[in-house]
Amino acid sequence: MTAAYVLDGTRIRTLEDFWQVLMEAFDGPGRHHFGRNLDALADCLSGGPGAPDTDDYMVEWRDHQVSREYLGYPETVRQLEIRWARCHPTGRPAVGADLAAAREGRGRTVFDWLVEIFEERAPGVLRLPCAATAR
Repeated sequence: MTAAYVLDGTRIRTLEDFWQVLMEAFDGPGRHHFGRNLDALADCLSGGPGAPDTDDYMVEWRDHQVSREYLGYPETVRQLEIRWARCHPTGRPAVGADLAAAREGRGRTVFDWLVEIFEERAPGVLRLPCAATAR
């Protein structure tokens, strides 16, 4: 039987909220087994730390349209500003280009980053149901 993990998109307004909601779904409240960053998510979905106990699982992101709105360009700019402040000088041109694009409402958003990691590392696991069928 496929294990199902549900993300409540109405609770996801920032990338930090996403980490909390995902970790609660995978591990239960208070247990956090992977880092709160995109690389750690990719590792988790590839079977690394924090991965579900079974290979047969799916993640249903309910009300993902709410999350998509909150994880849009303003949150992307905020996250890229954090990344810019921490990144090695050799990474600044790329981060700076992404930041400039996000400030202009172009390029990938935080929501896009998350969905792409799911699609690349765990194809078919993420479900983005229509609002009418999510309940």
